[in-house]
Amino acid sequence: MPQYLLFTDLDGSLLDGNTYSFDEAQPALDLLRSQNIPVILVSGKTCAEIEPLRERLEHQAPFIVENGAAVYVPLETFDFTPERSRRRASYHVIELGTPYALLRDVLRQIEDAVGTRLRGFGDLSVDEVMATTGLSREDALRSMLREFDEPFLVNGPPKLIEEICRQIVTRGLNWTRGGRFFHLMGNNDKGRAVEILLRCYKRQGLDPDLSDLETIGIGDSLNDLPLLLTVDHPILVQKPDGSYDPDIDLPNLIRAPGVGPAGWNHAVLDILQRASEETPHGQPLDIRIS
Repeated sequence: MPQYLLFTDLDGSLLDGNTYSFDEAQPALDLLRSQNIPVILVSGKTCAEIEPLRERLEHQAPFIVENGAAVYVPLETFDFTPERSRRRASYHVIELGTPYALLRDVLRQIEDAVGTRLRGFGDLSVDEVMATTGLSREDALRSMLREFDEPFLVNGPPKLIEEICRQIVTRGLNWTRGGRFFHLMGNNDKGRAVEILLRCYKRQGLDPDLSDLETIGIGDSLNDLPLLLTVDHPILVQKPDGSYDPDIDLPNLIRAPGVGPAGWNHAVLDILQRASEETPHGQPLDIRIS
């Protein structure tokens, strides 16, 4: 029986893209908890946004913020201090991203270069963030506490978007696209952050011979592609209109039959059910991951 680690995007995946509820994923979450399978949150959200969500989820595992810009590891997770980490409150934090102030400066440079206004999160009022995202005022304020990633809005023809992306890359930075925003960021992505955590779990002795450790990754948008490329079982959930992101197409991709948390729930239950059926008769599932 393989031992699992599950890495998941939040908005549009574990969380409903409009209501931010995970109710439809609760059966799978309960089963994962009963089998001690860590659910590692991998999001474009800030740490300030994820912490209250962790309380609602009763979440104990590490988590990844701002599209792979930083990895937060609760102090009790491993019996060693992760490399390149620093202590912050109750976490070891591994920072991979570019400081937010620099990203804001670069966005202004690109705006001048293309002659088109680019509205980043730092340009929006709280009310505008609420209107654009559907977040409550408290959650909108938390979403604005950014450290490494600048979401921005752009309206225009494909050629303009291509030029903006080219301008970003020529300045040594990267971009991606989430559900609502493009994102300006440094040399980080969700896949690199996931790989760091995988090395930590393997070092911990989770799977001494590494042969039985299997990873599940779930997402819905282009910014999840590096995550999906890194895991053994990549799962893509449907957009609210029932479509799948056309920019994600992997040979082993699992297309979950359901939107957001409903698809999330279906896919996770299916994988665990298949694993259960492959376990020798009479032998209980043996998934011991702390």
